[in-house]
Amino acid sequence: MAALMPFRDAIKQIQSSLEIASTIERIELMQALGRVLAAEVHSSVQVPPADNSAMDGYALRRQDLETSQALPISQRIAAGVAPAPLQPGTCARIFTGAEIPAGADAVVMQENTQQDGDLVVFQEQPKAHANIRPAGQDIANGALVLTQGKRLSAIDIGVLASIGVTHVDVYTPLKVGILTTGDELQTPGTPLSAGQIYNSNGPLMAALVTQSGHQVEMIRHAKDSITATETALSELSQHCDVILSSGGVSVGEEDHVKATIEKHGALHLWKIAIKPGKPLVFANAYGTPFLGLPGNPSSTLVTFHLFARLALAKAAGEQLSLPKPFKVACDFERKANASRDEFLRVHVDHSIAVPHNQQSSGALLAASQTDGYLHVPAMTEINKQTELDFYPFTSF
Repeated sequence: MAALMPFRDAIKQIQSSLEIASTIERIELMQALGRVLAAEVHSSVQVPPADNSAMDGYALRRQDLETSQALPISQRIAAGVAPAPLQPGTCARIFTGAEIPAGADAVVMQENTQQDGDLVVFQEQPKAHANIRPAGQDIANGALVLTQGKRLSAIDIGVLASIGVTHVDVYTPLKVGILTTGDELQTPGTPLSAGQIYNSNGPLMAALVTQSGHQVEMIRHAKDSITATETALSELSQHCDVILSSGGVSVGEEDHVKATIEKHGALHLWKIAIKPGKPLVFANAYGTPFLGLPGNPSSTLVTFHLFARLALAKAAGEQLSLPKPFKVACDFERKANASRDEFLRVHVDHSIAVPHNQQSSGALLAASQTDGYLHVPAMTEINKQTELDFYPFTSF
């Protein structure tokens, strides 16, 4: 029996084997939220464009306070107003965000001053450049602002607007085809016969794909036959950039996905050293990248989070990796697990991990009732207060 592939090695192999499947289009910045940048962005301006005041107060020359603590006001500078050079021996009333006048080298906040007739009395000797935000403090002219492969957040939209960008080059949304398999699966809302269950994996995968920022192009279900599987995969390959499936990738007599791929494509990877989720297929089906997830719902969820999410991102042009875990302590003890990395569904309270009492690969509710995955590396013995990596569901 061939050795199971460690899960991090599997991630590297899948990502290194995929090419970007999306094309490039140019769109308005206000339409770009959630889209993936197809080219890095450099700034053609500096932000802020000139030195400006960080406070409401008074701009002055520090040397003028060496001979007098009171200075007359020579001008008033509001944000958006071009100031005149500061007259020696005077101060300028200035407001937050307003440009510093030439000659001034500090701003004293208004709380540290008093008005005495036409003079402003200063109660402190400011340090050089106090309360002045220098030109280019945020972004220098020519600086790399955002990298290719960045999925644009609301913050990114604001950053791009701050450097005057109106249009961006982005990848078109990845078109993902979804295949579920199995005679036992029925569409929710349909009466169940003996031996049947509702198809949760189809809606689950569609929601996960959409949540990851991709487009669900087509959903198909195949009965347990080689003909139905071939028909569904052939159709999906004609309309989709990537095919994502659940079920049919094991070695049972009714598992036809793997056999169809071997007949009409190329099998690159099969079986990963994780629990749940061992029977994972990465392949090419009818010329289209294919990722086959296990059919048990928790296995489908785990393998989507660890593998499919990253594979789809690579095909979409997005730079993405596993989220950064943080350490939590275990409140339980267990002998060393088998030779597979395990991902337990756990509650976390005050950095203490408590496993859900149901860890079956067929139990999806446990994931809904917990906070994330506790990663137990292969051959790990757990004692109370053993610290392990925790991945919150919200990080995927």
